[in-house]
This record gives sequence, structure tokens and C-alpha cells, in this order.
Amino acid sequence: MDLRSLRYFLAVAREENMTRAAESLHVTQPTLSKQIKALEEELGQKLFIRHSFAIELTEEGVLLRKRAADLIEMADKITLEFMNLDDITGGDVYLGLAESYQIRHLAKVIKDFTITCPNFHYHITSGDTEQVTEKLDKGLLDFAVLVEAPDERKYESLRLPDKDTWGLVFRADDPLAKKKAITFDDLKGLPLFISEQSKDKDLPRWCGEKTDELTFAGYFRLAYNGSVFAREGLGYLLTFDHLADTSETSGLVFRPLTPALENPMYLIWRRYQAFTPIAERFLTAMRQAWQTK
Repeated sequence: MDLRSLRYFLAVAREENMTRAAESLHVTQPTLSKQIKALEEELGQKLFIRHSFAIELTEEGVLLRKRAADLIEMADKITLEFMNLDDITGGDVYLGLAESYQIRHLAKVIKDFTITCPNFHYHITSGDTEQVTEKLDKGLLDFAVLVEAPDERKYESLRLPDKDTWGLVFRADDPLAKKKAITFDDLKGLPLFISEQSKDKDLPRWCGEKTDELTFAGYFRLAYNGSVFAREGLGYLLTFDHLADTSETSGLVFRPLTPALENPMYLIWRRYQAFTPIAERFLTAMRQAWQTK
């Protein structure tokens, strides 16, 4: 199995049509069909189901698509890293980011860094802790930004300057809007929206085992989607401040929890990670920016 065969396979999986895939790869259809057949024989599994006008992945093909995409992404990243080894003013850095208002600190560093390193290119992947650490562990990312303390056995870290404040986002015409802060008793009986990660890890820090007394109507990884449901009156969103639009015209308000619940944010990278020159220089820039605050 080689990278070319995997690229061919991914093209067919993407196009769901052998002719279009061959055109996108600039090869003939018989050449592409031969490569796919050879790959199936090598793996001993059928990867596609052929129909009259389209093809679809088998279960084995779906598994290979995920693995192949990771391998191709890693190979392309390695190629770029070696191309940029001698250029300390340019190159590519890959970051995985959780949702947080504190991302503004990272954006400020990137903005300043591109002035001194005009050939610097950054690539952003968004997701929760599980999603971004999986890519970090596979070597697909150089850095990740999380809203929970990292495992010090696996990662080194740098703490961002501020903390995120938890609160409730809900309709502005709700009677709770008259309150300055939200207590645990206020939440009891309300249909709540939150991420599953936060339900399991953050809320217990605030209310302990009483989490089981709350009613959860749904789980959202993205605060924006949860705020849309809250605006329709379907529930109340537990999230960080600043992630949902609660301006005067939004129809929503944010009220902090009391006692306060806060989350620090961390930039992390794998222990003993070998950085490219530009990634090392970028890390230095982040240290200088945040450790002086």
C-alpha cells in the first residue's frame, strides 16, 4: 500500500463516481480502476459497492477513508515541515482550538507574529477536548488549546492569561432575566443545554453530585447552536460568557452562575515533541506574550 493508492481511493470516495475521480486526479479511468482493484486485493476487503451511476463505500471502505485521510494529512505535513526546515521566518503551524473568548489572545499573537514572519501560515481546527487531542496525539497538530487542565504525563502546557466564566444564556423576556446571577436552585426543573464534556467535568466542580438533580434537554458542542434553541424558548444554555450573542437586539441575556464557576485555558503540546523552526519560534512568541501579563 502506498500513498498514491490512498490518494486515489480518497478521490473515489469523495466523488462517488469513478469518471469524476479520474478527471480530478488527471489519470485515465482504467488506470484508476486498476489501482482500486489492486488496493482491494491487497487488503482482502471490498471497499466499494458499484451501482449503475454511482458507487458507495462499504463498511470496510468507511474505516479506510478515516485512516487514509489521517495518513495523507500526516504525509503532507511532514513534507511541508522538511521544506521549511531552513526558513525560520516562514512555514506552517497547525492548531486545534476549543471554543473560548480567550482565543482572542492567540489571535493577537498570530497577528503580531505574521508581521515579523511574513511567510508564516497557520491552520486552525476547532473542536472539543476529545477531538483536538486525538489529532494532537496523531501528530496532525502542533498545538491544541483546551479549557481543562492537561495531562502532565503526556503534554507540556502554557496557561492563557484569563479565565472563562460560566453562566446561563436564555430569552431576555424570561423572569430569570431580572436576576444578576443564577443559583443552583434557579436551574432545577429547567430544560438545560450543555456540552456532554462540560456536564461530566465542569458542572460537578460547581454543584457536586447534585448534577443528577438537573434536567438536560440536549447537548451541544457549539454554543451558537445551543443559543439558537434557547432563543426559540426550547431551553436554557449553560456556557461560557461571550460565546453566544447576548446583545440588546439578540433577544438573549447572559447571567453568571453563583458561586462563580470559571475555567482556565491552556495551550498544550506533546512532551518531547520535535518542532520545526517556525513552530519553535511561534511557541516562544506565545510564552513572551502571555507570561508577561
